[in-house]
Amino acid sequence: MLNKRHLPSITALQCFEAVTRHLSFTRAAEELNLTQSAVSKQVAQLEELLQHLLFRRVRRRLQLTPAGALYLVEVRKIIGQVEMSTQYLRSYGGETEVLRVAAPSTFGARWLMPLLKGWRLRHPNIHLDIRIEQPGDERTPSTSDLTFYFGAGARPGAECVRLFSEELVAVCAPGVLPAKPFRNATELADLVLLQTASRPQDWHAWFESQGLHTDHSYHGPRFETFYMCIRAAQVGCGVALLPRFLVEEELAEGKLIIAWPHSLPSQDAYYLAYQEHAADVPKIRDFVRWMFDQMASQPVPPLPRP
Repeated sequence: MLNKRHLPSITALQCFEAVTRHLSFTRAAEELNLTQSAVSKQVAQLEELLQHLLFRRVRRRLQLTPAGALYLVEVRKIIGQVEMSTQYLRSYGGETEVLRVAAPSTFGARWLMPLLKGWRLRHPNIHLDIRIEQPGDERTPSTSDLTFYFGAGARPGAECVRLFSEELVAVCAPGVLPAKPFRNATELADLVLLQTASRPQDWHAWFESQGLHTDHSYHGPRFETFYMCIRAAQVGCGVALLPRFLVEEELAEGKLIIAWPHSLPSQDAYYLAYQEHAADVPKIRDFVRWMFDQMASQPVPPLPRP
């Protein structure tokens, strides 16, 4: 492992990147407000550290070596990230706090985003950082302040506020169903059953709740997110089993239709979780209060406030 004391400085990386654009130490020095010798020294020290030449002179013109071209790709990523992180921090005033919120991707895009409209006006000093919640070991400490998740409820060391449950419905594009109506739900298995990777048992449970069984309930293309499954159903790839609240828009617009009139209520629910010791943190308390205020006017009602 490279000793951290021997890592190149940002100045050296900036000098190298500037020289690659101008193919001139002199013009790079003018851009960086340094002397030409200082830029040359920085690049020379970088080459010594890397043990590779980054430039060569061909007919008195400067050219990148293959190693230099390879290194340039990485250097631009590093400089870009440093610039972005610096601007990110400078954009906050001294009183601004960051609230990190994690949510499943489709749930976040379809349900959560509309409820955040107006947050910035009400809470200008709390900047939201929304990220995707990746399914994993619930015992792993989260880097988020609040997490939306679907499950059975309790998480170790967390306050879990129940939001609402869901019902699963079988949906497809209008042209997917045959002209002759199905006699029973098992005939849906003659079509392609679209699977969601995080819910592999859903089709089996949907058939079982009607006292039915098919050998094809686990067969079909598998998609990582609900959104991918929604799109696959919409373009006619097959029949998808999805939470109704996530496809209300497509159903209302006729882009999707109910393939069979049976819904499966889930035993699990959506929750909002945060660390037990954070219940009285102002930004946490403000966000939880905001969510309940916004949900009061939504078609999916929450439980009464605790």
